[in-house]
Amino acid sequence: MTVLPRFDRDHTDGLAGFLSASPSPYHAVAAAAERLVKAGFREARETDAWEGGSGGRFVLRGGAIIAWYVPEGASPATPFRIAGAHTDSPNLRVKPVPDTGRHGWKQIAVEVYGGTLLNTWLDRDLGLAGRLSLRDGGHTLVNVDRPLLRVPQLAIHLDRQANDGLKLDRQQHMKPIWGTGNPTEGELIAFLADEAGVSAADVTGWDLMVHSVEPPAYLGKDRELLAGPRMDNLLSVHAATEALAALAARSDAGELTLPHIPVLAAFDHEENGSQSDTGADGPLLGNVLERSVLSRGGGHEDRARAYAGSVCLSSDTGHAVHPNYAERHDPDHLPHVNGGPILKVNVNQRYATDGSGRAVFAAACERASVPWQTFVSNNAMPCGTTIGPITAARHGIATVDIGVAILSMHSARELCGADDPYHLANALTGFLAG
Repeated sequence: MTVLPRFDRDHTDGLAGFLSASPSPYHAVAAAAERLVKAGFREARETDAWEGGSGGRFVLRGGAIIAWYVPEGASPATPFRIAGAHTDSPNLRVKPVPDTGRHGWKQIAVEVYGGTLLNTWLDRDLGLAGRLSLRDGGHTLVNVDRPLLRVPQLAIHLDRQANDGLKLDRQQHMKPIWGTGNPTEGELIAFLADEAGVSAADVTGWDLMVHSVEPPAYLGKDRELLAGPRMDNLLSVHAATEALAALAARSDAGELTLPHIPVLAAFDHEENGSQSDTGADGPLLGNVLERSVLSRGGGHEDRARAYAGSVCLSSDTGHAVHPNYAERHDPDHLPHVNGGPILKVNVNQRYATDGSGRAVFAAACERASVPWQTFVSNNAMPCGTTIGPITAARHGIATVDIGVAILSMHSARELCGADDPYHLANALTGFLAG
């Protein structure tokens, strides 16, 4: 029997560091790429000709990363085992004309991204991060990871009904303050250019977003919980990256034979529909997989055979049973934190899982000695969706939706069981190992 790499509580410590290092999708893919480079992976630029052969490679595009490892002896028709995830999280993002304010306050104009819980951004110390686009066509990352902004809540003396139902206007009430005085055009970008060590005159575009600067922290008497930002869905990105790197290292050392080509596919823009050149509904994954087949001497028939034998685990967070709102859950499907990853099922194809997919996931968890649970939405509640159905429909690849059960999904700060991140990493290792 093949002995797989194993992850333990140290993996959760690593997740906390990854969350802190990844305040934007651009930082997340940079951190993932750094980990893969340490494992011997090389970047494959989309504008270059690709060489065949074994080994690990990755493609970076904006806030997305596709990485794959070709084991020795893989043929052009060798199927793929894909761990899918997304890098973006609901938050507040800077508008094209950011400098605003009135009544002696300097403010930043922001747009609400995704289905964020607006109230969780109030009265919180906030930083600013993302990428700056430069005149020469390049980009540079910027991260002001210290208290810079704040969205102040109205005092209860001026809103006596606040505790009976807080109502926030996305345009009027969510603008952060960052100083006093009159707003000055170009001030924010000049400040960020200086932080990034570039000339403000060279900055011609930006993709910037607000983040909480409070670091991840263990909670509970026995530290059995982890609180932190962007668990939806950097928890899955981190687990899949670590699983792929560990398997590649074992294969390179001759300790493991991989019957498939393991793949990490982490997309941007899942929180607003995935329809972009870096989203799951774009051509990026299909292009990369096809070019991998072609670089190994394959053709259309080999690609079709490889896809037909491939499987994707779409890993995204799901809902743990909430002790204060248990009636919102299906009474027969109540995932608990630290109970292992969840299999997500919806017969209306909001999740892509079917019976055969359940068998694939069960086998992976058994191979990795990982407990697992099932999640189904309450029939009276609308069900969310993931990159899973998109991946299945766009590429014709069998897809299974899984994840980790958390509380406070889409909050500025979410909560998971401290054991579940390494349970997920072990399950993904079992799956990617085939």
